Amino acid sequence: PGVDLVLPDIGYLEQERTNLAGIVITHAHEDHFGALLDLWPRLRVPVYATAFTALLLAAKAASEPGLEPVPITLVRPGQRIAIGPFEVEYIEVAHSIPQSHALAIRTPLGLVVHSGDWKIDPSPAIGPPTDAKRLQELGEEGVLALFCDSTNALREGHSRSEADVARAVAQLIDEAPGRIGFTTFASNAGRVLSIARAAAAAGRDVVVAGRAMRRVIDVATELGMFEGAPPFLDEEAYAHLPREKVVVLLSGSQGEPRAALSRVAREEHPRIALSPGDMVVFSARAIPGNEIAINAIVNQLIMRGITVITDEERSVHASGHPRRDELRQMYAWLRPRIAIQVHGEALHMAAHARLARAAGVPSVMMIEDGTMVRLAPGDVEKIDDLPVGRLYKDGRLVGDVDAIGVIQRRRLSFSGHIVVSVVLDERGDAIIDPEIVMTGIPVED
Repeated sequence: PGVDLVLPDIGYLEQERTNLAGIVITHAHEDHFGALLDLWPRLRVPVYATAFTALLLAAKAASEPGLEPVPITLVRPGQRIAIGPFEVEYIEVAHSIPQSHALAIRTPLGLVVHSGDWKIDPSPAIGPPTDAKRLQELGEEGVLALFCDSTNALREGHSRSEADVARAVAQLIDEAPGRIGFTTFASNAGRVLSIARAAAAAGRDVVVAGRAMRRVIDVATELGMFEGAPPFLDEEAYAHLPREKVVVLLSGSQGEPRAALSRVAREEHPRIALSPGDMVVFSARAIPGNEIAINAIVNQLIMRGITVITDEERSVHASGHPRRDELRQMYAWLRPRIAIQVHGEALHMAAHARLARAAGVPSVMMIEDGTMVRLAPGDVEKIDDLPVGRLYKDGRLVGDVDAIGVIQRRRLSFSGHIVVSVVLDERGDAIIDPEIVMTGIPVED
């Protein structure tokens, strides 16, 4: 309650700061670089990232005045960089945001590969496909350990290609009789580009509603990723466009109450409005925990006569993470001696571990946050449990659960509270009758 962001507790890293060689960012999703602005000042070590990530971070910093800028060392896709005793190579992989990378980390005791977030997509909307050739070469070199994405480890087959989504999007735009709105993850620049191209082919203009989405569009445009795309219009243009000639990109695919989509659904947006017969397409999946908020928006739209299309009806979304056949392919390319599962809940990581064993990996290890593992020399082994936890950001304050008062806030939200004000004179006698204020308490019991 009242918390704006949840951040990792990096107390252990602060203690070991002299041994921290650098921070290497694989891509610009919030769960991979979102805490940098708040936590980097506690570490002050070099940060490495590609241009897209660096520009997005700078744009994010500009929207939060007062935060210290984070200096970034720019890395080119495919580049090898020396960081302390390590050599780190950025390997291009397909994902749902441009310039995503796996990392090949060379150490004196062996080669470690971290997959980052990835999938095998032969036709990504922006950038090259996953670099299969380079990954196979690493397998020939010999991989000591692979840390690999587990997000879709329960799902058989291959993740859908962005090219399939682009075709479904174009068909929906052609079919729509009136306005059509798309909501997707703001960071999915490839999806935004596919929507824009389909809109242009159908003779429609594209309006952008949402600061986060506009920020990504501006960065992608600056880097030449949207070359040939039609112009993206601001909200002010919306009122002047015919219903059948507009596509509107709406932030808020996860039901965020202050985002453009929620405000449109509540008929509270100052510039964007939808009418019966218009259409809204959810070109995103629901992150677990957000289903109630998303369903509320869907119901609000439907009650107003607006058609809602989701991934359950049409192929309007593709995951950025590998399914089981793609995981098997990665293990066939790299042939690691050790497999450690990351990026997922225990259910996903256990399924991934079973798959890795079936793929012939000699040592498969399940770990939790805080598990310290020795990869080499000798057999892979858990050697310690480190303190881990969460920090909470409330406005400009960052602290643990006690410092921010989260537990007390939640208790108050269930129990309410009573304040009794007693005014006494110098002798300790009551001057007036006590005043009682009840918040969240039944008037009578």
